[in-house]
Amino acid sequence: MTNFSDLTLDELRLAMAPTVAEAAIFDGWSGDAVAAAANDLAIDPDVAALAFPGGAMDMIAAWIETIDADMAEALPKDALARMPIRERIRSLIQFRLDAVVGLEEALRRALAVMAMPQNAARALKIGWHSADIMWRLAGDIATDYNHYTKRTILAGIYGATLAVFVGDDSEGKADTRAFLARRIDGVMKFEKAKARLLNSDRDSFSLTRLLGRLRYPAR
Repeated sequence: MTNFSDLTLDELRLAMAPTVAEAAIFDGWSGDAVAAAANDLAIDPDVAALAFPGGAMDMIAAWIETIDADMAEALPKDALARMPIRERIRSLIQFRLDAVVGLEEALRRALAVMAMPQNAARALKIGWHSADIMWRLAGDIATDYNHYTKRTILAGIYGATLAVFVGDDSEGKADTRAFLARRIDGVMKFEKAKARLLNSDRDSFSLTRLLGRLRYPAR
């Protein structure tokens, strides 16, 4: 049994996060949710409140951080390396979805909080961080512009899939799984097309010249 009194506030925030998420189903991402979690875990409510000085966004960020950590533990890079890249990405996102089954209302409320203008910058940073962890686990070592485009695209896929997930009443979230598969398939086709364009066998190929011709076609 965890001795919460021995934890730092940062450690306590992460230890409480899953229980706070469960309470957020009924109380929203609020002080009431923290108090309910503190009661369930037998933690001094005043100390628990100190663990979330940033309010709802601190609660949500801690919850997401615990999911990031659980994902990395369950799907280490070595295990994923045996899969095709498409399956690595699908498995990583699917793990995250499975982790929040039954917590759809908490997730819906979290997405609403993160969508608020005052939280947009932090929400973007949190999403980017999760996408970065997924790509690193998938074995990505890109350091050029692909490093950024891959994470931006993956964050978009994940965000769109979450939006479908929270309202999906199909058996076993089948609609969400199908949506995710289509989105990943679309990205894979795009990446293949991009690779053919940028790695043409023609020695004389120039992307700059091609773009110039598109803008100023020959007469």
